[in-house]
Amino acid sequence: MFQGFAILSLITFIPLLTALLLVLMSRMSRGDGKTQIEANAPRVALVATLAVFGLSILMVMNFDTSTADYQFYEEMDWLGGGIKYRMGVDGISVLFIVLTTFLTPLCVIASAKTVKTRMLEYMVAFLVLETLMIGVFCALDMVLFYIFFEAVLLPMFIIIGVWGGANKVYAAYKFFLYTLLGSVLMLAAMLWLYHYSGVVGTPTTDIRELSKMDIPAGAQTWLWLAFFASFAVKMPMWPVHTWLPDAHVQAPTAGSVILAGILLKLGGYGFIRFSIPMFPDASLHFAPLVFWLSVIGIIYTSLVAYRQEDMKKLIAYSSVAHMGFVTMGIFALNMQGMQGAIFQMISHGIVSGALFFAVGIIYDRMHTREIAFYGGIVKYMPMYAAVFMLFTMANVGLPGTSGFVGEILTMVGAYQVNPWIAFGAAFGMILSAVYALHLYREVIFGEVTNDKLIDIKDMTKSEIVIMAPLAIMTIVLGVYPSLITDITAVSVDALLADVAAKLAGN
Repeated sequence: MFQGFAILSLITFIPLLTALLLVLMSRMSRGDGKTQIEANAPRVALVATLAVFGLSILMVMNFDTSTADYQFYEEMDWLGGGIKYRMGVDGISVLFIVLTTFLTPLCVIASAKTVKTRMLEYMVAFLVLETLMIGVFCALDMVLFYIFFEAVLLPMFIIIGVWGGANKVYAAYKFFLYTLLGSVLMLAAMLWLYHYSGVVGTPTTDIRELSKMDIPAGAQTWLWLAFFASFAVKMPMWPVHTWLPDAHVQAPTAGSVILAGILLKLGGYGFIRFSIPMFPDASLHFAPLVFWLSVIGIIYTSLVAYRQEDMKKLIAYSSVAHMGFVTMGIFALNMQGMQGAIFQMISHGIVSGALFFAVGIIYDRMHTREIAFYGGIVKYMPMYAAVFMLFTMANVGLPGTSGFVGEILTMVGAYQVNPWIAFGAAFGMILSAVYALHLYREVIFGEVTNDKLIDIKDMTKSEIVIMAPLAIMTIVLGVYPSLITDITAVSVDALLADVAAKLAGN
């Protein structure tokens, strides 16, 4: 259907073009006209993001799940020297595009009533951010990938630094510097790969061609470490996770949703797209290190989450723990682990996004996220209590919700490699139930000890519109996980077969 039609470029750049249009219209207008454009910015952004979401659904409907080849491929000359504009998706990346286009309109809806200042600039930042996130998952050129991967920092830095909380500047700089530092090493590794491709053949930055190269084992070690420095911080893995709680606490609600729902997945996607296929020997060699870092991260951050007094910070530490399951599954280097890791990333994007939306709902009413402030709000917000319970159970990994599928698959994959790692992760699941149910009990149940809660109102229509699709997807993916695994299966199988062949050849 989309042969000869640049569907990926369209999906990627519609938000950016919309942002530029808003800026130009605002600059050209004066007085009431400029005020009107700023007031209509959320509607324009919503139309653009919904259009992109619709196109992404059409793309998935026309996606051929029987082949591991990259589809909807686009290529044109760009910088020369083998560096081209290359776009394409396989069964792994296509789902992350849909997740991005699914969450962004919900963020626009949520922000329309909660953002009080500089609405036009806020929507422009979100539209630019969406373009950059989609671009990461579409890019098949190493240089193009790096540009999108790094440029994501800029709009998120602005969103946190301008519309964040009281300590927003500190959190924004910490987020920016942490993630940028690791990426400098990745850039150096990419330059080496480009040089090496010229030594063994024609210089190229084509990710597909680089994945086919047989890189010497000694070089793989250093290249793997360079990429690991970037992706581990981006996820983030323990112990380079400390920027995340600060960023989440200070970010506006929609910023936290995108940060947890999409940006944390860039690191996991990078492991799958670069580290595993390009450096299989190094990946196998460092797998035990990744396993133990993952398990320590799961257990440690779960214990830290239990002691948090701020709801957002608790959920932020929960995200670090859940990303531990992802890295554990990826480096298990088997079908169950890899499928579970991808499923866990999709599920976590939905569930964690919903939890941050849930915190935002009561924060907008009471202007505090302190757990001790609340208690017994089920009496005044029964619908909210039911929705919060669903996502709490999904966060715990209750069977029947999407949270269960990813965690159990990653543990099955890890058990085949190292049973002790799987046992450690299982203990982490128990701890996740402890802190999640502690949060739910303290906020939802108990006696109402704060008179200010008496006037709190239940969810509005716009809040229901936001939470309903998230709730539906949480349940649908929990009872019908094949919706995800059928799309990813062939690509994952081809990736693992290629890795196995390289390892056998060495």
